[in-house]
Amino acid sequence: MACAGSAARWALLLMAAASPLYGQTPKDSAAVVQAEMRHVDYRVDSTIVLRIDYLRGELKPTTDKPPYFDDKTSFTIGIDSAVIAISPAALGELLNRYVFSYEGSPLRSLSLSVEEGQLKLKGQLHGISFTVLGDLTVTPEGDLRLHPTDIKTAGIKVGGLMKLFGLNLQKLVKLRGAPAGVQIEENDFILSPAALLPPPRVHGKVKEVQVRESAVINVFRSDRAKIEPLHPPDPDVKNYMFYRGGTLRFGKLTMVDADLMIVDADQRDPLDFFLDAYNQQLVAGYDQNLPDHGLIVHMPDFRQTASVKQKGGLRPNKP
Repeated sequence: MACAGSAARWALLLMAAASPLYGQTPKDSAAVVQAEMRHVDYRVDSTIVLRIDYLRGELKPTTDKPPYFDDKTSFTIGIDSAVIAISPAALGELLNRYVFSYEGSPLRSLSLSVEEGQLKLKGQLHGISFTVLGDLTVTPEGDLRLHPTDIKTAGIKVGGLMKLFGLNLQKLVKLRGAPAGVQIEENDFILSPAALLPPPRVHGKVKEVQVRESAVINVFRSDRAKIEPLHPPDPDVKNYMFYRGGTLRFGKLTMVDADLMIVDADQRDPLDFFLDAYNQQLVAGYDQNLPDHGLIVHMPDFRQTASVKQKGGLRPNKP
């Protein structure tokens, strides 16, 4: 890391981080990596952001190798409990870029907005413009259901006409090639949160959804016994990601019995984190090795990384 010493020093620090955190049970190196996040703007890509108020879960390997930050298909994120928001505009972009981007998709140019507590979905169906206004609810399986209360094509209401002729969206829209977890039941769109996101895949059960003007808020809760909160080494930090136990890999480094806290250098707003560019954020930051061998990494927000790096990187106590 440019501002924290040589790569060799980093390797030594990570090797030292194998000791258990004081007051916590040591984790077996083969165990899943426990994860906790607070106030993190987690970028799906350079423009789509998930606003994580809180998340408690696990990084689960998809093969016999441990999670590797440089390969987003090497792990999934199992959510035990979380509160995650996304703007309607970003949700529309998710649908365009990752859900209905396959060849032959009947749905194109989708956009989402909020109108008096309802979601408004606009787009093109086989080249014909349409608008759906509906209520967003949660199914017993933990998926999202958009139930239309008004359907228009080319600005003309067609809901009554469709009913008259015994038609519905399920009969009109064939989603051959769509990702698993995306379906239409009669006129309802059913979306699984896991199907909306590119890797790393997410597994979790939505228990509650709130539709607001600026955000769609998903509240996740597992049916199993609640996982206890983790105890990060710096309890005063508000914006962070903390990984504990198991084996975690990033770059050329492997961390056994992981004990890694990633801290926002500027606590005045959420940590802006982009997994695709995590190394750039690391290089612009600095590390702190603790007496009990835990490791804290301080990094700038992704949007500020380039300018911070040009200034020589972060220094302790100087965001």
